[in-house]
Amino acid sequence: MKKLRNLKALLLVFVAAVALEATALVQFYFSQNGLREEAKLRAEGQLEATRYEIMDIIDQAEAAVRNSVWIAQWCLDYPDSLQRVCQRIVADNPVVAGSTIALVPGYIKNRPLFSPYVCRDGDGSLKVLSLATEQYDYPSQEWFARPLELGEGYWSEPYVDEGGGEMLMTTYSLPIRDSKGVQAAVITADISLEWLKELMGRMNVYPNAYCTVGSREGHVMVSPPEKQDPKTLVFNTMVDRTGWTISLVIPESDIFGVLRRVGSIVGILQLLGLLIIILMLQSFVRGERRYRELDKQRERISGELQIATGIQMSMVPKTFPPFPERHDLDMAATIVPAKEVGGDLYDFFIRDEKLFFCVGDVSGKGIPAALVMAVTRTTFRNLSAHEDSPGRIVRAMNDSLSAMNESNMFVTFFCGVLDLANGQLRYCNAGHNPPMSLTDSIRPLPVVPNLPLGIMGGFEFQEQEMPFRYDDAIFLYTDGLTEAENSAHEQFGEARMDDALHGRKSAQGHLENIKKRVADFVGDAPQSDDLTILFIHYVPSSRRLVLSNSIDQVSLLPAFVEDAVKASKLEPETADSLNLALEEAVVNVINYAYPEGTVGEVIIDAATTETALTFTITDSGKPFDPTAREEVDINASVEERPVGGLGIHLVRRIMDDVRYERRGEKNVLILTKKY
Repeated sequence: MKKLRNLKALLLVFVAAVALEATALVQFYFSQNGLREEAKLRAEGQLEATRYEIMDIIDQAEAAVRNSVWIAQWCLDYPDSLQRVCQRIVADNPVVAGSTIALVPGYIKNRPLFSPYVCRDGDGSLKVLSLATEQYDYPSQEWFARPLELGEGYWSEPYVDEGGGEMLMTTYSLPIRDSKGVQAAVITADISLEWLKELMGRMNVYPNAYCTVGSREGHVMVSPPEKQDPKTLVFNTMVDRTGWTISLVIPESDIFGVLRRVGSIVGILQLLGLLIIILMLQSFVRGERRYRELDKQRERISGELQIATGIQMSMVPKTFPPFPERHDLDMAATIVPAKEVGGDLYDFFIRDEKLFFCVGDVSGKGIPAALVMAVTRTTFRNLSAHEDSPGRIVRAMNDSLSAMNESNMFVTFFCGVLDLANGQLRYCNAGHNPPMSLTDSIRPLPVVPNLPLGIMGGFEFQEQEMPFRYDDAIFLYTDGLTEAENSAHEQFGEARMDDALHGRKSAQGHLENIKKRVADFVGDAPQSDDLTILFIHYVPSSRRLVLSNSIDQVSLLPAFVEDAVKASKLEPETADSLNLALEEAVVNVINYAYPEGTVGEVIIDAATTETALTFTITDSGKPFDPTAREEVDINASVEERPVGGLGIHLVRRIMDDVRYERRGEKNVLILTKKY
């Protein structure tokens, strides 16, 4: 019986050993596959992020060149001015180390070779060289010959420019055609490759991992270390337009080293049959430790996502009111992402007394949408910094996003430019929800839908415009508002949004009201999409009307007076009498201020205060004080009454205060109506 029990025990130990050995082998196999997949995902993520950083530099350099082509074309007839174009490219673009505009040999007869080169000196200043020398034959250089041959932009192979920048660099070149379509020159932007080495050095996904970068011709741009592990995993990605290949090399020892050491120890211990239980416990303990490490990694990833959320939110304006020194704008905005990071965006800023603003929605969610959102916002800022037309801004953004859109993502986008001086709104819509216009009524802004950004390059976007008056507002949003769902899968919809916009509130009041309405409607249902809101309220404190000294210009007064009365505390019925007084004063200026046959201006400013509405009429005519005339005796007979004076009498009867001043060479008549 004892032998039988021992045999059973041995059999049980044998079966347990076999089972545990099989379990260990299976665990090793799947652990190895899991680590390999994790390494692949981490490498691909790091490569993609690095590629985006490189593409940002590439895009900046290309944009600097493309944005300067038009002025370079204009300067072809004045070659000595081409140097200033190069200086502008280098000075305005920190990523550009040098720039030249090299003329095609023989294009200008008296200058067979001409190539002014501008680059940064060691102290950061700009220095000007000439590449048209006997030692440096620029027509034979790749950066000059290839773009002319291809007829399009071209990134050169890396080289040391001994005749110009004196550094390892690569050059983006773009051919320039003159007004007749003849290739006349090549405009360039040089990029130093030192930043590329530094960027590759930061790709430390594993302790002994390293990166290499090769050009399209196979030249090594960033070389590997001298000592290399023979067994490695290699992951590659291609940089668009340049032909560069980024390779991330990870030694297998970094990925599987710990796992293989554990496997060896477990194998040795399993040969000691009497210690099988101890080995099982040790294996279990080690497994628990690995799982705890994975939990720590997940917590770290969650923390990194929170950091990413903070970075993304830092890219949009968050301080409201955004322009506390101004009193003609009341604005509020918010983004509520459905995940840690999202693809919605808004942005605005003021340049040259114009408010540039936008709202966009990237297709998709999460990190990919957030990356596209960052590129879109950066592109909007770069273009609108020197372009006033929303149509041209959107067109350039579409071309840029289409050129790099390998993931087939697109962006619905609305771009507007509000002239704060005269209230003229110009805008361009790229497949986005029409904003709501809050004027005399609440209705969608008339928009041409156009295509979203990133779908097709070269699309001609149609720009639109409309006047904005005092107290007009515009409400921009993404479809995360109207498509917000409750637990019954009902959508918030446009009708509820329209209802929430009624009533006079501040911009922040409208924002909080909309958010509360959506939150009450959705309840406990999870948020299904990013939600973005931007509210702009136009409240200028004064208005201006400029007329020529022609009597037919008087027809513009009624609308101007009505608009001014609406902005004041006066009753609407007073507009007719005020218009009559203003018309008498303006006609008097038109008839008598300027000599016959002379063209002049009559400027009318309307300003509201807490106590009065004031009209100021200014002209540059001969000195004339209408208030100097004596009061007309309206009870006198026609024969006794002097000629004239009834007009100023009527103005005095209607207005509460009438004053005249001579300011330099100008007549100034001030008419005030108190509340």
